[in-house]
Amino acid sequence: MSSQPADTPRVAEPASGYRIPAAAGIGHVHLKVSDLDRAIGFYCGVLGFNLVARYRDSAAFVAAGDYHHHLGLNTWESRGGDPPPHRHTGLYHVAIRYPTRPDLAAAVHRVLAAGVPVQGASDHGVSVSIYLTDPDGIGLELTWDRPPEEWPKTPEGGVELRMADPFDLDTLLREAGH
Repeated sequence: MSSQPADTPRVAEPASGYRIPAAAGIGHVHLKVSDLDRAIGFYCGVLGFNLVARYRDSAAFVAAGDYHHHLGLNTWESRGGDPPPHRHTGLYHVAIRYPTRPDLAAAVHRVLAAGVPVQGASDHGVSVSIYLTDPDGIGLELTWDRPPEEWPKTPEGGVELRMADPFDLDTLLREAGH
């Protein structure tokens, strides 16, 4: 990754003029996993999600707080399967956003305590992010957004997204409160 700011989009307006409502969001993500128990152990045991529902050995739904589900985990087409190969299209990663920087620090501390390797850490200007994979090789980004008034701006006044400015993981971990 580059430490340079992201390029300005070339096409800013949809062809039809329609824009998705600003209050829209991603409701949940459904992940194909090879071993449901292992996936539940990781997402609930390591990351701390709540198990909302489980359907035999084929699917589970997990959430933060009392939401119906943020992540669906299923083995419908993937039981015993291999991680997706590199250089193929598909999901790059799922970002899990924490409400505070100390919450992110606590999550990263739990990940490391569970022996899960961190693959990267970046300051994106608008957020700080830690990268890892789940037991099925699915990319995860654990992230905290800075308040919008702290986001870096381009000379034109737009949001400046940085790709990978250096980030001190040790400083973050000291904020975990352990």
